[in-house]
Amino acid sequence: MHDHHHHGHDHHHHGPRGRYDRAFAIGTALNLGFVVAGVGFGLLANSMALLADAAHNLSDVLGLLMGWAGAWLARRPPTPNRTYGWGRGSILAVLLNATILLIAIGGIGVEAGHRLLEPQPVSDLTVMLVAAAGIAVNGATALLFMRGRGDDLNIRAQFIHMAGDAAVSAGVVVAGLLMRFTGWSWLDPLSSLGIAIVILISTWGLLRESLDLAMDAVPVSVSQREVQAYLTTLPGVQEVHDLHIWGLSTTETALTAHLVCNDEQARYRLHDLTAQLHDRFGIGHSTLQIETDADAEMCRLRPQDVV
Repeated sequence: MHDHHHHGHDHHHHGPRGRYDRAFAIGTALNLGFVVAGVGFGLLANSMALLADAAHNLSDVLGLLMGWAGAWLARRPPTPNRTYGWGRGSILAVLLNATILLIAIGGIGVEAGHRLLEPQPVSDLTVMLVAAAGIAVNGATALLFMRGRGDDLNIRAQFIHMAGDAAVSAGVVVAGLLMRFTGWSWLDPLSSLGIAIVILISTWGLLRESLDLAMDAVPVSVSQREVQAYLTTLPGVQEVHDLHIWGLSTTETALTAHLVCNDEQARYRLHDLTAQLHDRFGIGHSTLQIETDADAEMCRLRPQDVV
């Protein structure tokens, strides 16, 4: 064990706190209304595509509510028991959202398979009208989250799902038109399979990234090699070890590292390092331990294979 001779902390939050609460509220209300309409008209029109779209939008309502809860939890202050706060709630929201969508894909696929084997008559006009409304609802909701999709995985999850839904609804309109002119009722379950494929493609990346964050992997926005190289080339720094980078939430990144440095003047300059790590790599919470050669020799965390 050895002392923390110098350390720095910098906390950074993206944008105003709670700035997407209104977007979550509007998006939830719009999609909940569309679910009710989709189920009603889907049963009326005997359309598997509409029922599949409604089921997916119900999962989107749950996803929006979970994302909203995750964003709210991320804003709660730390406690003596939860010293990093509740930021992991936003990661959990994305993970649960992706899991629910994958379950929905399975259900859609099974039912669509039955309908392909035994096609049933479908009211194509109703399908087109309801799907057109879906384009408007999902497109409007996607726009609410468009600006924040680059900063927050939680917000990106909402944007991808809503934009994907708008595209899917457009596909349902096309299927309805084709059924109207050809009479091929099997196009309805085929379009619902297309819905499932689109959802799978858009969800897989979110699932993988949220799993990585939950397992303390380096966030995709940060290159561990670049951070290591930057720290190693700092004046007076002879070695960097025990470097860890992980996500505190879907927006906050943390770093800890041991820097071996014998130059007293260089040590003093390292007080500004947390600001540089934020500006260069978006790392908002940095904790640095400065060591001499003697300290490093005794550091049990020096080997790369030790955590």
